[in-house]
Amino acid sequence: MPDIKLIALDLDGTLLNSDKVLTPRSRAALQAASEKGIWIVPATGRFYKGMPEVIRSLPFVRYVITINGAAVFDAETGEDIYSADIPTDEAVAFYEYLDTLPVIYDGYMNGWGYMTAEMREKSASFDMLPFQMIMMRDLRSSVPELKAFIKEHHYRPQKMQLFTNDPALRERLLVTMAEKYPQFSVTSSLPNNIEINSFDADKGRAILALAEKLSIPREATMAFGDGLNDVSMLRAAGVGVAMANAHPDVKAAADRLTDSCDEDGVAKVIEQLL
Repeated sequence: MPDIKLIALDLDGTLLNSDKVLTPRSRAALQAASEKGIWIVPATGRFYKGMPEVIRSLPFVRYVITINGAAVFDAETGEDIYSADIPTDEAVAFYEYLDTLPVIYDGYMNGWGYMTAEMREKSASFDMLPFQMIMMRDLRSSVPELKAFIKEHHYRPQKMQLFTNDPALRERLLVTMAEKYPQFSVTSSLPNNIEINSFDADKGRAILALAEKLSIPREATMAFGDGLNDVSMLRAAGVGVAMANAHPDVKAAADRLTDSCDEDGVAKVIEQLL
């Protein structure tokens, strides 16, 4: 095992178990790694305020990769280390395209989530998991119409996200959107969603930008993930680790596999590392 100096961790389905809980064993492993001088870096599709408090309150977490790599910052000083957003006109045009599909959508801007009120009210009918409904309630502000809201404020979204209750449509869109919009990074982290970021925003670029900031060589970085939005990070890191519950494409991109998020798979690898 290389001399690891930075560990980046996806949250949902990776560090957190299926109940969105950080187990005592996983927390102890992170603490032990931090005491060895290893940076512990959450790397999530969520915005910072949408991260679980149990993660934000960890005393050894200083640097954070959020919104699929669209924002990397120092939580202690507020310094932006890396950012990538989507121009207003491109975002509006993309949402107009989504209006032709049987989906609902939201947008992340300025560290928060926004959604057309009518779509937010319909969200329960889109195969939402319980934690997604909590996020819809607590981490989304309703606006009369999202496109008009973005144009009025000249916002540049950091992430656009759609939800569908048609798995076959989701699989088709993952392919066709990547072809139709080469300026975007098209990924997914949940069975009912697709996440769209700037092409310059992915967890792989983010971990390399942070490593450069900290003068850590790529070979001394490790990343854990389970979703399609983790593939770039696992490929970029010196050691990429996929969970047993990971998507097959994530496993194919990894250097090694570990047990599932419900079996403390992250903790087991870190314990071996230490």
